Parts: sequence; structure tokens; C-alpha cells
Amino acid sequence: PEPMSDPLSSRLSSAFLSRRCLLAGLATLPLAGCIELGPRRAHATGSIGTGIASEPVLHVATTRRLAEGGKRSPFLSAARAPVLTYAKAQLVPPDRSFMGRVGSVVTSDFRVQTLDVQSGNAAEAFAEALRGRDTLLFVHGYNQTFESAAYDAAILSDGIRFSGNTALFSWASKGGLLDYGYDRESGLLARDPLADALTATFNDPFGARVHLVAHSMGTLVTMEAFRAYRDRNGDKGLDRLATLTLASPDIDMDVFKAHLNRMGNLREKITVITATNDRALDLSRRIAGGDRAGALPASAFAGLGIKVVDATEFASGLVRHDAFVANDDVRAVIKRTVERG
Repeated sequence: PEPMSDPLSSRLSSAFLSRRCLLAGLATLPLAGCIELGPRRAHATGSIGTGIASEPVLHVATTRRLAEGGKRSPFLSAARAPVLTYAKAQLVPPDRSFMGRVGSVVTSDFRVQTLDVQSGNAAEAFAEALRGRDTLLFVHGYNQTFESAAYDAAILSDGIRFSGNTALFSWASKGGLLDYGYDRESGLLARDPLADALTATFNDPFGARVHLVAHSMGTLVTMEAFRAYRDRNGDKGLDRLATLTLASPDIDMDVFKAHLNRMGNLREKITVITATNDRALDLSRRIAGGDRAGALPASAFAGLGIKVVDATEFASGLVRHDAFVANDDVRAVIKRTVERG
């Protein structure tokens, strides 16, 4: 695939202008790709009247239990539910009422206002709700509450100005730094329910075209779910998957390669975003004992037939694990990936 590029801003050092290809040895790899990252641009806040800001509904498929009460935050707990649940989350969008010369001034963040749990078969209800529109499906990672995952899904959708459905698969993460083991087991338990939701969506005659973005440990959940999907369905319905973006994947590199070997032609739709200075993945490596795919340089993916973004210079902050929502340029890569399908 040809490199993705945008007009480059003149704000930052011209050193960034020389970044050409992010995957070593690309010329000899027929299925591999590279993606260019440009300097930081103005924050992409979305447009009033388009996307999730004007239609603030989040479609939620979840393996979390309802919290006590469930009518106000926290709506969903960290406890594992025995079956998949589908719900519609009504969001309160950011307040962008004041427009200045530099663009929107946001005085609030996305938040969940209400959660309407739907009855019946959750996977089928989820698929039916998405019918007729492209869908951005976000699978969150480790150390996430439902509310924080919903926020990430919303700002990602808003940041890339996605105009279709926005959906979230929320598995039972405890949302605590010391709960890595619990989260990993919860993620593995969630792989079949995610496969159920994907099966219903991809095999619905009027099903949505899906752009799936998985973050951190959500990559393990997603890759396991696709393995289960293909075991059940083969390649049937997989043309409905438009793109698969794996942001800061918290998955052992050997496990990741083994999954790729079972992905078939799906690997051509995969874009991986890595950062070698990701401190969260460094901690994960120490706990789990193996190199995490999201913390390796682009050269480690040579010959695997997937597109790679090395976002090391764009990962900022203390943890450097959320460039996919925190950095304008990395979000722009996801936006271009979605647009090019």
C-alpha cells in the first residue's frame, strides 16, 4: 500500500519532514506498508452538526455486570457477567458553544448520561442497531472502567470525525493498576462474546461495515475473537471488516505472530501503532515475561504483511500509552486508514 500522508504543518522542526518510511526493508515486502507521520497540527475536535457530537449515542456490547442501581455512574461494574449484554449509552457531548478565532473552545468532556439496556439476544440486537451505517468499533485495554472506555471511544470517534455509528466492546477490566492478572483473565473470557457480536454483525444481511480499533490488552481480546470467528465461520462475512487498527498492542510478540498465521487475508487490513518508549508496555513485559508487540520497533514486523506506524516520537506524557487518542498526528493516521478502507 502507498504511504499515507497529509500536508505538513510548519510548526515543528524540519527534522520531522524527512521521516519517510516506518518499516525497514519495505521495498522487498510485497504486503507490508509504511505510514508517514507529520508534525503536530491543531487539535481535531470534530464539527458541530456531524458525527458523535451531534448524535451522541454509543452502542455498547459488554461482558460487565450492571452496577447496583445502574441508572447513574457507575453504570457497569468490574464484575464479569455470564452472558453478553447490549445497551445504548446516551452521551453528553462537549460544550462547544463558544467559537473563537482558534476554533472550538471545549468547556466539558464527553460523559455517559444514561444507559438503556436492551432485552433479547444481545449479539443480534447489537448487529441490528448498527444496520445501514459504517461503524467504528472500539475495544478498550487494561485498567479501564466502563466510563473511561466510553470516553476514549467517543473522543476517538469525534477526533477522526467519524460520521457513522460509534460502538464499544467493554470487557470486565477492574480499572486498577495492580489488577493486570484479573484483567487478562477477563479479556480471555470476553473473546467468545466478542466473536458472537462480530458473527451477528458480519453475517447480518444488512450488517454494518466495521472499522475496528483495539487498544492495549484489547488487542489480545480482538485477536482471540477473530481466531474463534474464523474457526466457526471461515472467511464468511469478513468482507464487512473494513479496517483493523491495533494501537499499542499489549500482546506477546510470539503470540501475535501465531495469530497472524491464522488471520488469512485479514492481515492486509491490519495497521499496528507502536512506540518503543511505552512505559505501560514495559511494565506489562516485566509482568508477563515476553516482549509486547506494541513496544517493538517497526523493523520487528518486517515480512509479516501488515502496515506499521512507529509513533515513538509522538508518544508523550508519563505513561506514553495512549497516543491513539492523545496525539493529533496518530489520530490522523487512523482517520486516513478509515477513509481509505
